[in-house]
Amino acid sequence: MKKLVWPFCFYFLFYAAMASFMPFIVLFYQELNFSGTQIGVLTGVPPLVSLAAGPFLTGLADSTRRHTLILGVGIIVAAVTTFVLPLLTSFTAILILVIVFNVFFSPVGSLSDSATMSMLGDERAMYGRVRLGGSIGWGLFAQIAGFLLYAYGLRILFYVCTAISLINFFVSRKLVFGKHEETHAARGSAWIFLTSRRWVIFLLSAFFGGLGSISVASYLSPYLKELGANGNQIGFAFSIATLVELPVFFFGNRLVKRFTPNGLYLIALVLIGVRSLFFGVVDTIPLAILVQTVGGMFYPAFWSAGVAYADQNAPAGLNSTAQGIFGAASFGVGSAFGGVVCGVLLESIGGRGMFLVLGIIILAGLGLIELFKRILPEKTIPQS
Repeated sequence: MKKLVWPFCFYFLFYAAMASFMPFIVLFYQELNFSGTQIGVLTGVPPLVSLAAGPFLTGLADSTRRHTLILGVGIIVAAVTTFVLPLLTSFTAILILVIVFNVFFSPVGSLSDSATMSMLGDERAMYGRVRLGGSIGWGLFAQIAGFLLYAYGLRILFYVCTAISLINFFVSRKLVFGKHEETHAARGSAWIFLTSRRWVIFLLSAFFGGLGSISVASYLSPYLKELGANGNQIGFAFSIATLVELPVFFFGNRLVKRFTPNGLYLIALVLIGVRSLFFGVVDTIPLAILVQTVGGMFYPAFWSAGVAYADQNAPAGLNSTAQGIFGAASFGVGSAFGGVVCGVLLESIGGRGMFLVLGIIILAGLGLIELFKRILPEKTIPQS
């Protein structure tokens, strides 16, 4: 298992970099006096680019066998853009830079997941224990970022992200993409996923998971600030939730075996919707942090089950593409919709109202998907 030290370190640095600025990006936009609509565009439109760029670049990696190159370029571009971003004040310039960031960074997570699954071999159920590194990195640096925000302001957080990303570039050179992906060029396209009933239902569900997840990742900070929280309390809220993630990722293999990837996936999605409802109900900082703490269990269950399901049901030679499609549905379409809607809702009805509406949307959407499955049961379709 020594070879899995590198994926563990990669996830640690990857999520440490994200924790250094992602939870505070909306605060940065608010500091520039952008309107709710502008904030919604900045957080919602770029993921639409990821929706196209993610599957395209992961598919390109599968077909050209250039997984390591595309992964490295994505990390370097992310480091450069996060360094330049705090130097800008124009809405248009920031939007363009954020779009560039999303184009090149979109395949990084999916490619790293694909490499990890390949390196695990027959022990793929142990993915959660490797991904544990990401939770540790996020939890540690979310708290550090909170301290830095309180002491030095927002802009230093972007430079921390840049520094960590540059280190992670060298770590990414150690990830290995298995012979399965290197010897089987992708002969099809992403269209094969959209013509499979099973994949369509899976991706529609992923949309609501991404919606619930991005609302917390991007809008928990202004929500807590609205309740009166300071930088240290905001950082603590992200860190404590990450501590709860650790046992879920560690025992993820047992959870996947116990509930199956699809069963665990659906349970996590419902709980993500319930979490949003609770955020909309509570009105004090301690209660909000309590909801965030308990809710920390839901994302790792959702992601571990989703990655396992995508890998399990990927067509031959399209493992990276499958992870890219899953990521695009959750953090492409889901993030885009959530970013735009959350920005408008935050400005019009506040953080509590925003989460309440999101909870209703998520649970109603999952209910409609389940109704669709019952009305139109799956038929056996010949596979090419």
